[in-house]
Formats: sequence, structure tokens, C-alpha cells
Amino acid sequence: MNIYKPKDIRSMSSVESGSTDYEHFVHVIEESDTSCLGQIFRVIQDGANQHGFMDHLENRIVEHDRDIERMCNFHYQGFVDSIGELLSVRIHAERLKKEVLDTNKALQQSGKVLIEKAEELALLRQTQKNIVTTMERLQVCLPVLEMYNKLNEQVGNKRYYPALKTLEQLEHTYLPRVQRYRFAEDMAENIPKLRNSIKEASMIDLKDFLESIRKNSDWIGEEAMKQAEKHCNLEKSDVLTNPKSSSLTEADSSPEEGVEFDDMEVSAQEKVDFAPVYRCLHIYSVLGERDTFEKYYRNQRSKQARLAVQPVGNMYDSRESYEKYFHQILGFFVVEDHILNTTEGLISREYLDSLWDSSLTKIIQILQTQTASCTDATILLQIKNTIVIFGQTLRSYGFNDSRVTELLMELKDQYSEILMKKWVKVFSDIFFEDNYTAMVVHNQEELNDVTRGFPFTDEKQTKVTFPKTLPFSAFVPKVYHQIKEFIYACLKFSEDLKLSQNEMDDMIRKSTNILLTRTLSGCLSELIRKPLLGLAELVQVTVNTIHLENACKYLEDFISNITGAVGENISAAGLQSSNIFRDARSEAELEIYRKLNKKIDEFLELAEYDWMLDEPRGRASSYLLDLISFLRNNFTAFNHLPGKVAQTACLSACKHLATGLREMLLGKDSGRITIGAIQQFSLDVIQCEQFANSEPVPGFREGALQMTFVELRQLLDLFMAWDWSSYLADHGQSKSKYSRVNPHTAIILLEKMRESDKKKNLFTTFKKNERDKKKLMDTVLKQLRGLAGGQSSRGQVV
Repeated sequence: MNIYKPKDIRSMSSVESGSTDYEHFVHVIEESDTSCLGQIFRVIQDGANQHGFMDHLENRIVEHDRDIERMCNFHYQGFVDSIGELLSVRIHAERLKKEVLDTNKALQQSGKVLIEKAEELALLRQTQKNIVTTMERLQVCLPVLEMYNKLNEQVGNKRYYPALKTLEQLEHTYLPRVQRYRFAEDMAENIPKLRNSIKEASMIDLKDFLESIRKNSDWIGEEAMKQAEKHCNLEKSDVLTNPKSSSLTEADSSPEEGVEFDDMEVSAQEKVDFAPVYRCLHIYSVLGERDTFEKYYRNQRSKQARLAVQPVGNMYDSRESYEKYFHQILGFFVVEDHILNTTEGLISREYLDSLWDSSLTKIIQILQTQTASCTDATILLQIKNTIVIFGQTLRSYGFNDSRVTELLMELKDQYSEILMKKWVKVFSDIFFEDNYTAMVVHNQEELNDVTRGFPFTDEKQTKVTFPKTLPFSAFVPKVYHQIKEFIYACLKFSEDLKLSQNEMDDMIRKSTNILLTRTLSGCLSELIRKPLLGLAELVQVTVNTIHLENACKYLEDFISNITGAVGENISAAGLQSSNIFRDARSEAELEIYRKLNKKIDEFLELAEYDWMLDEPRGRASSYLLDLISFLRNNFTAFNHLPGKVAQTACLSACKHLATGLREMLLGKDSGRITIGAIQQFSLDVIQCEQFANSEPVPGFREGALQMTFVELRQLLDLFMAWDWSSYLADHGQSKSKYSRVNPHTAIILLEKMRESDKKKNLFTTFKKNERDKKKLMDTVLKQLRGLAGGQSSRGQVV
């Protein structure tokens, strides 16, 4: 068939537009494809004579009908013959069909069993094929299922990191092999959930680990401190076995920073299972979330650090409570140090140092607050030792403990203050228990007991047989021994403070100086001021201070021996023992003078003078005789005092006695005085003068002690001799017989005598001799007032 293209149709149209050749249109319709008929019909419709074309087309159809009819007529006979043959074949076909049906029925009947067996065989072969296929598929699927089962077991056994590796193999290696199966799709969909569950499970284990390590970090810190203490004891034993090591410098003898104890590290690994941290770190690293894990871990541990440095309640000033507090701190930082050394980048040294610095600030504040209330030196020493081990443990792990050392130096000052208060009681008890009498030793063993603890030698004592009387009382060796005990106590605290021998020597000397200048000096001062302490006791205290002062020079060597400081290492600041004992002795001497004068005043208060006495009784007053006897006995006890002290005491007593007698004579209590009373008073003064002349204390310059009563003697002699002419004539001259009599004093006593005469001569005022005596007194008084007022005129007595 000829198929016309659109361009042929366009050419045909052009032809039509110019011609009416209907034959050509019919020819195109007959030979063109049916898909082009529409275009052909449009061209024909667009033509000018559509009816003409239709007529031509009908004529063409009639022609074709004629051709068909001619062809049918030509083949008709053959068709009739064929029909006849077909009818004859029909009979044979029906017979053949019957035969075929019978044969088929017979064949079906005979092959039924075979067909059944064949069907069974086909079914079995299909089953076998399915089994083989299933086995082949199972061989492919079994590794996947095994890996999946292995994954579940690993998750169940908390082997999260291997589980992630298994999950990765399952996802990328095994599942692609079975991806056409539905269970593989379920597995693939479940893989993200499994991965997330592994991450969550590892995080739960980490949280459990963090909670467990927070609650149980005490024993980790306890083990660390035990190891540090053991290491320190080993170093000390090495020093003891190797004396040369004692001369090492501070840098050589102190533990090096950053030195780790292997036993501690092994102990931490054995007792703590860090697997949850490592697993979680690896899991988050594999999952690409390492930064998230690091941030979470550091945040949680920072919170736990704040809890670790917070004590549980009050530490009650006991070593156990401080140890528990340090254990929880060390347990935390030992764990962190282990994490630092066994992981890569989970925490850094800078982070750990920063965490330690912030924690240390809080620790120091808490320790300062807690230790401030401690008032027991023994407990504070135990706390100090605990802090020392704490610091050594920190250094062994590379942590900075400089502020811990500064805290120890603060505690040293507090410890010294506590010792000072303790030794106040120690010294006070010694002073309270002492009998303030010279010690008596009855045999050489007792003497050795004294000299063993107190440096005392006296050549005079070696010549004396037992029993021997020592110059000091029992409190001298006891105080000396307690000073040494204080030095030992200071030495105990200074140990393990990383001090050089020079620093230790200087520290102990300063503390000892404070003990001497403040504590012992204060106790001595309080002792001396005790009102119940008598003169004899005060004298013994004074003697005791002399021997303590002499003995304290041996404390210098004692301190050097226990600190090991020799030569240039010895502190230039010596002990201030001389000053404090000298001051105490001066205070005791003043107290002796005060008590002696007070005792004299008590005797003087017993005096009962009859100032209106007509005639003297011819003997001294009993109170004065008792006073003189008291002074003699006490001045005898002054033999152990230095000469100047005894002389000063005696001179002070005589001056005070003379002053007291003078005030008694001239005071308001003796309003009127007779010449008889003056004569009786002179007898008492004579006893005083005799006492002064007897040299109660040796060493006075001749006449020095008697001069204390000269003024009183001249005054009494002036009135008893009534020698006013000589007094008035020689007044102001150095060689005057009454040079020490002051006009004011004479006026007072003369007025007292005039008052007594007025009372006695109330009814004899008209006698001539009484009138002359009164006139004489008035004249003398007038002249005395003139002398007292600075007038230089002299009066004459008629």
C-alpha cells in the first residue's frame, strides 16, 4: 500500500485548486493509509465541486462491484466442489471423533494411577526444589540472624562497644545480602532504634557508675592516704637508717611533685570498674557524639566535685571526721586523675587543674572555719598530721598543694595560741601546787632526779652532806621541764611542714619566746599579785626567777639539738628569758616592798597612843616591838636575795616605818599632844633606831639606814629639849642640830601641844608660869610661821 505523506496532500490540494481530476482523488483514497483519510476528506471538502467528486466515487464503487461479481462467478464451481467434499469428510470425522473419545477414555482409565504417581512425583520434586531453595536462602539468611542474635546478646551483656561493631557489620555487610526479604526490612528499620538503645543503655550505666563512685569514693581516698602515709613512713625510716640524709636540703628531702605511687594506681584499677566510662566514651565516639559525652561527663563531675568538697555536717574537732572529709575529696580526684591518664581527651590537665583550684578554695574556707573552733592542741595536732598526709597524697598525683601548706602555717599559729592557753593552766597549776619553800633532797638519788631534768650545779652544795637544801622551790624544775615539753610540742607540729632546719629552729625559738614573754611572764605576774602570797613566798619566787634565768641559756642548746641547726643555721634571735625573768623579779621585788609596807601599816594600825599622857611609861609600845621582831625575821629570809634587793627592801621598810610614825604623830588622830606622849613616842623611835643600827641586812654604808629616822629623831629631841633658841638661831645652816626639822612640821606639833595645854590649864590660866609658857609658845609659833613664810628675822626667848 502506498502511504501518502502530508506534503503529498498539500500538493494534491494545490492540484485540486487548479484541476477537477476526480480520478486522482479516488486513487489517493484507495492507496493511502487510513490515518490520512481525514486530511484527504478535508481537502475534498475544501474543494469547489464536492458533488462531482461524489458522483465519480459512486461510479468507482460500481466498477469494483462488477469486478467482485466476475471473480465470484469465476470461482463458484470450485466452491461447490469443496462443500461437497467437506460433507463427505464429516461422516469420517464423527467416526474418528468417537474413536478418539473411546481411546482417550481408555487411556485416561489406564493412566490414572500413573498420573497420580506423576503428580505425587511432581509435588515431591517441587517440595525438594523448595527445600533446596529454602536451604540456599537460609544459608544466606543464617549469618544475618546469627549476627542479629549476637547483637542482642551483646546488648544484654552490656557489651555495648562490640554491639556497635556488630551492628555496623550487620547494617553494611549482612543486611544488603538479604534485603529482598521482609525481615531484613524490619531489621533495617530497627537498627537506628538499636543504636539509640545502646547509647541510652551505656548512658544509664555511666550514670550508675557516677552515682556509685560518688557514694563509694571514700575508700578510694582512704587507700590513697594510706599509701601516702606508708610512703612517708618509709622515707622517715630511710632517714633514721641513713643519718646523712638528715642534712639534706628541703628540696632534697621533700617528696617531688607529680611522683605517683604505683600501689595506689593498681589499687584504683583493681577496686574500681571504669568500664562504663570507657564503653560510653567509645560508643559516643563511634556515634560521632564525643563532644556531647565529654560535656555531659565534665558537667556531672563538676557537680559531684562541689558535693565532694562539702562536709557532711560538723566535723566535731575529731581526726576521724577530717579523715572522712579528705577521703571523699581524694577519692574524687584520684578517680579523675585515673580518667585523665587512661582516656584520650575526655578530660584535660588544664580542666582538672581548674577544677582542683576552684575546689581547693572551698576546701580551704571550710577547713579554716572548722578548725577555728578547735581548742584542743592534741586534736589540732592530729588534724595537722591528717592535712599533711592529705597534702602529700595530692602531690603524689600532681596536684598543687601550696595553699594547703599555707593553711598549715595558719594552723601553726592557732596551735601555738592553744599551747599558750594550755601552758597558762600548766604554769598556774604548778604555781598553785608549789609550797614556795626551798627544796630538800635527802639522798643522791633525789638530787639526781632534780638535776636530770634541770641544769643545776653548785660547788657549795657538793660540800654539804645530805639532806641538802636547794636554793629554789619545786616549781623551778617543773617550769623548766614544761618549757621543754612546750618546745617538743612545737617540734611535733613543725614536722612534715617542708621546713628547713633553719626555719624550724627559728619557728620554735619564736614560739618559745612568746611562751616566755607572754604566757610564763603573765602567770608569774599573776602569781606575784596574789594577795595570799606572803613575803617569804615572794622572796622564794624572786630566788626562783634567778635560777630559771640562769637555766634558760641551756634551752638555746636544747633547741639547736632537736632541730639539728648548727653554725650559721642557728637563728640569730635568742630567747628573751633574761628580760622576762628580770621583769618578773622586779615586779616581785616591788610586791615585796608593797607587802612589807602593808604589813608595817597593819602593825601601825595596832598602835594605841594616849596623846594626853602626863608621863611616859618607860618602855616601848608592844606593837612596835612585834613589828621590829617581824622585820628581823623577814630580813633574815632575805639572805637568798641579791644584796641590793635585800638592802632596798630594808631601806624601803625603814623609810615607810619612819613615814608612818611621822604621820601618826602629826596626823589628825592626834589632835592634842602632851610632852609626856612625845617622850613615850620617843621610846618607840629609839627601838627603830636600834633596829637600824643592828644592820638587819648586811652591806649598808655606815649610817645609811639610820638616816631614815633622823628627821623624826630631831623633831622629837627639839620638843623634848625645848631648844627653840638653837633651832631658830641655826635654821638653814647645814651643821644645825635640827637641820631636818621643817618649820611647818614644828608648827603642827607645837599647835597640838598648845591645844593640850588649853584643855589642861582651863582653870589655871591666872598662874604666872602658865601665862609665861603660853606667851612663849605664841612667840615661837609666830617666829616659826615667819620661817615657814620665808621671813629671815630671828626671835629671842627671854
